[in-house]
Amino acid sequence: MAVPKRKTTPSKRGMRRSADALKTPTYVEDKNSGELRRPHHIDLKTGMYRGRQVLAVKDDA
Repeated sequence: MAVPKRKTTPSKRGMRRSADALKTPTYVEDKNSGELRRPHHIDLKTGMYRGRQVLAVKDDA
């Protein structure tokens, strides 16, 4: 039977359990397109961020 060689410290135990408190990611509705996107992220379809054109949009033609 497998037995731990060393005692797990409270710090290491807490770091392992920190992922248990993660919540589902939040989304906001984009003002221009109305689609959902992550806050503080570029809208990849339009290339806009905070009302400015940041990325050049490729045409699908």
